[in-house]
Amino acid sequence: MLYPIQCLPPEIVNIIAAGEIIDSLASVVRELVDNSIDAKSTRISISLNTELWQISVTDNGMGMSLQDLRNCARAHHTNKIRKLDDLCHIHSLGFRGEALFSVANVGQLAIKSRHNIENSKGWCITYDLQGQPIHEKVIAIASGTTITISDIFGNMPVRRKGLPSFKKQLKTIRNIIENASLCYPHVVWDAKLNGKSWINISPGKTSQQIIPQLLNQIHYNDLRFTANKVQTPSCKDGSINIVIGLPDRCHRSSSDWIKIGINGRIIKSYQLEKTVIRSFGRCLPKGRFPICFLELYAPFEEVDWNRHPIKSEVYLHFIEFWEEQIFAIIEQSLKLCLSPSIVLENSKQLHKLLKSSVIQNEHSCNNDISSTNKLDLLPLKAVGQVNKTYIVAEHPNGLWLVEQHIAHERILYEKLQDEWKLTKIDNPIVLNLSNYQVKQLQDLGLELEIFGEQMWVIRTIPQLLVGQEDYSDILLELSLGKDLESAQVATACKSAIRNGVSLELHKMQEILDAWKNTRNPRTCPHGRPIYLSLDESVLSNFFRRHWVIGKSHGI
Repeated sequence: MLYPIQCLPPEIVNIIAAGEIIDSLASVVRELVDNSIDAKSTRISISLNTELWQISVTDNGMGMSLQDLRNCARAHHTNKIRKLDDLCHIHSLGFRGEALFSVANVGQLAIKSRHNIENSKGWCITYDLQGQPIHEKVIAIASGTTITISDIFGNMPVRRKGLPSFKKQLKTIRNIIENASLCYPHVVWDAKLNGKSWINISPGKTSQQIIPQLLNQIHYNDLRFTANKVQTPSCKDGSINIVIGLPDRCHRSSSDWIKIGINGRIIKSYQLEKTVIRSFGRCLPKGRFPICFLELYAPFEEVDWNRHPIKSEVYLHFIEFWEEQIFAIIEQSLKLCLSPSIVLENSKQLHKLLKSSVIQNEHSCNNDISSTNKLDLLPLKAVGQVNKTYIVAEHPNGLWLVEQHIAHERILYEKLQDEWKLTKIDNPIVLNLSNYQVKQLQDLGLELEIFGEQMWVIRTIPQLLVGQEDYSDILLELSLGKDLESAQVATACKSAIRNGVSLELHKMQEILDAWKNTRNPRTCPHGRPIYLSLDESVLSNFFRRHWVIGKSHGI
């Protein structure tokens, strides 16, 4: 709820006072953009002039009345909270009442605004360094607001001199705009730098349409968006929206594109970032990080924004609950499914069949088709093998090439994760091992006995290795691993079907059926992509086949 702009009571000021918050050009942009979003804007234009040290932000939001314009730059004046209890229900990006006052302190502030109510006038007011109006006049202006701050830090030459380079500040400003565009994908963003076009972001329904505009070489289809409603332990409604980069298509060398948003603001959360990384498990190559935008909408009373002056960190209630939900959602998002159009069509057909069955047999039927497992709608039929390496799999929307070794490796790895068992062998094996290797095998639970100088008898091995001809080589590799996970990866890799092995169709089908239902079927435990998709639309375009198949066959 937005009130008229008024001064906050002293007891609230003492609790939330953030002190000085304008310390750079980027902080000016951040505060003004927050106000534009709070004003329900759908178009925000930003202009920066580095020669004049000037920033201007224009929006098409609800605008301000004359009285609000007179009060907006005064200290501790805000229209977003009124009483102490409002601090427990923060709905807006700004609420402290210090942003425009702090902006006025560092430059020459002028605001043009027109309230969006009928027959309202447009006004322009300039302010002194204490945020007090010094001149006002009626102007012609569309509904919305334009805030201009000129000669920034001109009255503070020492601070201006100590600022980072323009290059660094512009990088931070770009990051602020891009983060805001992720949280508010419906907004059109237009930024100019010294009179030239700099940043342009078109609107979208979800952040899945925004990310390809921010990252080069990332396509819409490289991403997957899921929206999920949840109920917190306090029985309050919340939601989790996640856009992930599919690990077989895109990833990065750093974690800079794991972004966490809570109630419309990007924040820093080391704990939730680690949860995202852990959720991807063994899906990415070594040293690579996922692309992920995670957006939580938590009940307002369960988020405390008074942890950091610029609200980049929060206290989030029930964070362990949110971690569990995030892990489960990402795990489900990494599974395979047909393209949305095919799934939807199959779902409609399935629903018709179920409904028909209800009418004929009087059985009950759940109308919620969304609960249908999409994997059941992905029939993969093995039709051949290429170079004794790739399984050719046909499905209703085209065909896939599946690399047999790493697909089998993924199957075995997840099986080892779920069923890591050791078993005794009838013929113990003797290996030459260093003290380090002995300790590594013992830490994995293997039973060893001294047999001579650096010679050891191994009496137990992972159950998956039983029957393998070269398990002594696998044991040596296990002895060089660092932990159980590395041992499981090595075991799966060494035990999987080799490339160059000819497979019967039934064996190929067994691999496909088991692989498509693994938790992370897109990549092997080393992060290599397992399959190549050749959809019908791609094949049609390549062969320039744009006619209807039925007509071409006389149907």
